[in-house]
Formats: sequence, C-alpha cells, structure tokens
Amino acid sequence: MTEDTNAPETAPETSGPDVPPDHLAINPRSPFFDQEKLQRGIGIRFKGTVRTNVEEYSISEGWIRVQAGKSMDRHGNALTIKLSGPVEAWYEDIGDDAPVAKKD
Repeated sequence: MTEDTNAPETAPETSGPDVPPDHLAINPRSPFFDQEKLQRGIGIRFKGTVRTNVEEYSISEGWIRVQAGKSMDRHGNALTIKLSGPVEAWYEDIGDDAPVAKKD
C-alpha cells in the first residue's frame, strides 16, 4: 500500500478513545447515557461559545438540549429546549490540546 501524500497532516479526529461520542446525554434514562464518558468531563462549544448547561447533544445532527429555566414536567423532570447550530465536543481531562469532535 502507498501512503497518500496529499492528505492533510492535522485532520480532525472523528473516533477513538480520546474523542467524545457523537451523541451523549446526562439523563440516566436516556439510551445515550454513558456514565464512564461523563465522568471524564465533556466540554461543549455551541455556536462558538463554551456551554456548561448542556443536558444532551448531537454533533452530527447539530443540536444541544438545555434546561428551560426552573420549569418541571408532571414527573418532576426538568423541561428542556432544543437549540440548533454547530456543536463541538472534547474531553476536559486531556487538557488544552484535546482532540475536538465536530461535524465537518
């Protein structure tokens, strides 16, 4: 096999142990909940701004879900709203040069 010399050397990583999943939620009842990945700490940048109040995100679909004030539903769960836009995620335990998962 030959190596492609035209490939960029700094291509963004899309999978691997140091790249966060495409879809992740903090609610334990969600099928996208993963305690092990959440314990590492996930950083989220939405529309160029770092967000700390994200309940769920999807990089490929381009949205985040955040809590809508202090409102609760009839089951005692926080009401959330879905915001659309570019989403980037990274593991905070790696440091400043962590690989960022984002939609290309």
